[in-house]
Amino acid sequence: MDLGLQGKNAIVTGGAGGVGKAIALALSAEGANVAISDIRDQDAEKVAQACQKFGVKAVAIKTDLSQPDDCINLVNNAEEALGPIDILINNAGLWPTNSVTDIPLNEWHKTFDINLTAVFLTCQTLVKKVLAAQRKAKILNVTSQAAFNGSTTGHAHYAASKSGVVTFTISLAREVSKQGINVNSIALGMVETGMSANALAENREYYESRIMIGRIAQPEEIAKLAIFLVSEPASYLTGSTFDATGGMLAR
Repeated sequence: MDLGLQGKNAIVTGGAGGVGKAIALALSAEGANVAISDIRDQDAEKVAQACQKFGVKAVAIKTDLSQPDDCINLVNNAEEALGPIDILINNAGLWPTNSVTDIPLNEWHKTFDINLTAVFLTCQTLVKKVLAAQRKAKILNVTSQAAFNGSTTGHAHYAASKSGVVTFTISLAREVSKQGINVNSIALGMVETGMSANALAENREYYESRIMIGRIAQPEEIAKLAIFLVSEPASYLTGSTFDATGGMLAR
């Protein structure tokens, strides 16, 4: 199947590792140019170099998504480097651990800043540009099964922020889909990444027991679905959250 991604310009946040890295590489393999956003600039640069091996443009953009100006500048800088942006994938996330009684207020705010406010700001900045130019675009926001099930292991602030991503995605889709901007989200369960490494090392059996398929996802599996959702064959999909949890959200 031709995904129609050849020559498209994409932004991937949290692209220095894990799911974001896998998405950036998968986009590049399909011929898309990619801006890899991450606060870990050296790792992001390594991903950009790997993407360039597919013969595409790829740049690393150091971004602190807890800072509003960085979120806005990310879109502007990506356009300067690649040209008009066609695809935005908000993959970056913060997954702190604390019971509700122990969550410091600054940790609560930072979780929402990175997991939700940054999604709003990058989407808002891109949508303004796309509407002004009367272009089309595709946006994919990464959320979590915790947005629907809540947290079972001390991540209430994470779950709450990811729930906000779901409803923001639906709301934005209602506003802009008729103008040619598709907005969807993808809900993840446990994925074998650096972010989940400690939790899996301590409690893998617990996490696997909650998954119908019975195993933890690999980043490349998530990337395949993600790039389809921003592809031309997915142009009739909008305002939806797609389950990539191995059955955790079965209903």
